[in-house]
Amino acid sequence: MKPLKTTAAEMVAKARARIDEVETADGIAMVDDPNVVIVDIRDVRERQRSGYIPGSLHAPRGMIEFWVDPESPYFKEVFGQDKRFVFHCASGWRSALTVATLQDMGFDAAHLKDGFSGWQSAGGPVEKPDDS
Repeated sequence: MKPLKTTAAEMVAKARARIDEVETADGIAMVDDPNVVIVDIRDVRERQRSGYIPGSLHAPRGMIEFWVDPESPYFKEVFGQDKRFVFHCASGWRSALTVATLQDMGFDAAHLKDGFSGWQSAGGPVEKPDDS
């Protein structure tokens, strides 16, 4: 097998070196902040299986660039708000790459450094899809 020019781990490390990373405890403190939107980019099956951060917005990673771009036919108004956006995935790898890409587009965002797994380990609040 031909070696890759850059590994996924190297891409994540480069992204993390230039983006805003939110520590888990700081993220937990943001849950009820009306000026913060926590964006979950995990697959819908991950959210169903593991639960999700209360009040988080689900935005599949494959659509993020289109959802934040006001010139895209897929633009979502939520991303036009003057709020702080904190993205997360399960471990912080996908969200680091996502936020680096959004930063390249000129969209101001941060990511939850240790992802949803770090959130759960720290005792952050979690809702399950069947919670009422």
